[in-house]
Amino acid sequence: MTDIVNLTPQEREAELDLNQLKQLVGLVEYDADTDPFPVTGWDSIVFVSGNATQSAHYYQAAWGMELVAYSGPETGNRDHKSFVLKSGSIRFVINGAVDPESPLVEHHRKHGDGVVDIALEVPDVDKCIAQARKAGATILQEPEDVSDEHGTVRIGAIATYGDTRHTLVDRSRYHGAYLPGYEARTSNFVKRDGQPKRLFQALDHIVGNVELGKMDEWVTFYNKVMGFVNMAEFIGDDIATDYSALMSKVVANGNHRVKFPLNEPAIAKKKSQIDEYLEFYRGAGAQHLAVATGDILGTVDALRTNGVEFLDTPDSYYEDDELRSRIGNVRVPVEELQKRGILVDRDEDGYLLQIFTKPLGDRPTVFFELIERHGSLGFGKGNFKALFEAIEREQDKRGNL
Repeated sequence: MTDIVNLTPQEREAELDLNQLKQLVGLVEYDADTDPFPVTGWDSIVFVSGNATQSAHYYQAAWGMELVAYSGPETGNRDHKSFVLKSGSIRFVINGAVDPESPLVEHHRKHGDGVVDIALEVPDVDKCIAQARKAGATILQEPEDVSDEHGTVRIGAIATYGDTRHTLVDRSRYHGAYLPGYEARTSNFVKRDGQPKRLFQALDHIVGNVELGKMDEWVTFYNKVMGFVNMAEFIGDDIATDYSALMSKVVANGNHRVKFPLNEPAIAKKKSQIDEYLEFYRGAGAQHLAVATGDILGTVDALRTNGVEFLDTPDSYYEDDELRSRIGNVRVPVEELQKRGILVDRDEDGYLLQIFTKPLGDRPTVFFELIERHGSLGFGKGNFKALFEAIEREQDKRGNL
């Protein structure tokens, strides 16, 4: 049986349709019956924050997300506050310690703000945990049912790179706002007049940075443990500048809803963005999240108005005759992309538009990418050099190049 026609509950709730999703994130057909570790899609991305209350406000005010659930002292959770936010089919969970003895305090001391859990929706938690154990993965949580008046969620968890985990979630028997222990919650935050209903619709991919020599080890992990397929590989001149270099391989689940580029540093004259991340995050972790939008121009304009800062792209990028001949016709004039610093790339399947924020927190670690796909299943290979040079300019300002 091919598994692509079924939307996830989050996608249906967001009123997305199959054709939208094919364009937004590049879904493909695959045979679910042969998958040893079937993954339906993203469940939630869980962050640790030094101040979850203010972070939750930031994601509402700057990124247009909506508060849908909450756990904290008022709900009986004495350890931490947890805010659940949604945009389209994406769910972010922002956790911040209340109790000074909470394990979140030590996690934040070491890593700063960042992603602790990339939770995945699966149809069979027990099957996935059994496959993970058989393949040698570290099981962090055995499958268990968690219930309340809204039903039952079955969850388990495995370890991945650094202190990151994958919680595996089957919520097919659950109808609450998020998980047992959470209350449905809305915010009194009011969007400005004229603000779009939402600024992004789906999650495209999450990039993980790992230590030198560890990339192939983690690619093999996703192949053997989770049955992910290899999508792409970027090495050598594709992914180097005069000063820094890295290597990257991309793995994806069967239907390509979940995509993980994995980066490691490569030897070069100066410190790469991966080296900088590993130094300030104190180890491997999620470097950036790519969120998909059907209107990157409108989204970038709204985000800038809301105070989000993006990497600068020099005018020379857009004035390059080679670029214009390579990309051909795209849906907006290059001049409009230039005004906003949006990058464009084309491959054999189509083209994509993309732009990258500056780091969102105090440490130069986690940032976001915005991506608008038009057939392309790639990751902007033609833009790597321009992107890395932009990052290097920021590294140099920070004294970290």
